[in-house]
Amino acid sequence: MTTRYRVEYALKTHRRDQFIEWVKALLAVPFVLYSQPAGVVSDDESLEQAAAEAHRRYAEIMRDVENMIDDHMARQSLPSPLPSKLGMLVPTAGPFFTRLPLEAAFKYQDRKRHISSRRYVAPSFNDVRLVLNSAQIMAVNNGSLQLATFDGDVTLYEDGQNLEPSSPIIPRMLALMKNNVKIGIVTAAGYTTADGYYARLHGLLEAIAASPDLDPIQKQNIVIMGGEANYLFEYSPSSPHRLAPVPRADWLTPEMASWSEADIKALLDVAESALRDCIRTMNLPARLIRKDRAVGIIPDPPDMRIARESLEETVLNVQRILELTSLGSATQASNTVSATPSTPRKGVPFCAFNGGRDVFVDIGDKSWGVAVCQEWFGRRAAAATADSASVSAPSPIKGEHTLHVGDQFLSAGSNDFKARSVGTTAWIASPAETVDLLDEIADFTKKKLA
Repeated sequence: MTTRYRVEYALKTHRRDQFIEWVKALLAVPFVLYSQPAGVVSDDESLEQAAAEAHRRYAEIMRDVENMIDDHMARQSLPSPLPSKLGMLVPTAGPFFTRLPLEAAFKYQDRKRHISSRRYVAPSFNDVRLVLNSAQIMAVNNGSLQLATFDGDVTLYEDGQNLEPSSPIIPRMLALMKNNVKIGIVTAAGYTTADGYYARLHGLLEAIAASPDLDPIQKQNIVIMGGEANYLFEYSPSSPHRLAPVPRADWLTPEMASWSEADIKALLDVAESALRDCIRTMNLPARLIRKDRAVGIIPDPPDMRIARESLEETVLNVQRILELTSLGSATQASNTVSATPSTPRKGVPFCAFNGGRDVFVDIGDKSWGVAVCQEWFGRRAAAATADSASVSAPSPIKGEHTLHVGDQFLSAGSNDFKARSVGTTAWIASPAETVDLLDEIADFTKKKLA
């Protein structure tokens, strides 16, 4: 049952995606005109006609939005672009990496979800989200997908659980690797040693080790990026935990190498002070945890639940304080396709997010984590195939060849949101949806091959 609390909470600006809300509003018009019941009793023929007309109008709207995105993309590549129609209607729309075949994606999802046949329930946020996911998969599945990155909790496994050997996600990820798609698991979990990640991902790691279908090179096509963008581990079949840590100096991008330890400590000091203030002023049942690259609060005692509003308040409070204490003005992130990391304290980016039961502030964010995966695999590909002259300047995997899958894409307190600035994305709501997404990739791959 939808409570008044859930309705009001969903209406908060920081809990909405303006692009999806705009598309949903466009679809509401044909729903009112063609999908509402004409009377208490309707014959099958009139219902089929109404569904066909609603389908036609929904598809037309999706084609119009698709054309507006094409225009937006054409303008974003110009040196001094004039605002596109989409940019004026949805000011938060950022740059797109690929065109989106929305009409074809809607028809695909309509066959699965029967959106056009509904008489009482209008096209929903989830309908539009899944149409966008399918459109993005269609766009990157023409042979251009080189790197797929995944969040951990709620994406690969349920919140706080592990990726067990019985998970249906595992054979689907092995199929990706068999097709030479690189895998990056970019998680907020900030373990400094391999055993923590092995505990979470042991089902997948052991399946890779035992797979007869993957050659030794393909088995190396997976990395774990922990703490958003702070700890990199590569696959190592001889390691007790199937993972070996990569020294930070070997994978830091030039921008990340410029973050000084003093500035990182200063940022975490400010965040720690803000978190302590939140614990005190809201009387939170929580205790503070300080790590070398993160600081956060967790429930105390561990089985205590902190109210969702308190977690959101803490995230927004800490984020605002960090922005106000920056030496330069922080850039507010876009709410739909692109995001720019906030840059307090001499350009050190951070991510403040609500983990469902806790709140953490990490150095960096998933845009940097995904970017490291892009550069890491780009460097390895250059070393394997190019001459020594080009190895010194490897080309990272581009955003249009990258797909990041995660569950947190709202503008505040959502750590997958920032990944939109470095690659294409798919927004899922559960591990079961990740299974469906991977099946879509396999389905479209077979169609392309046919």
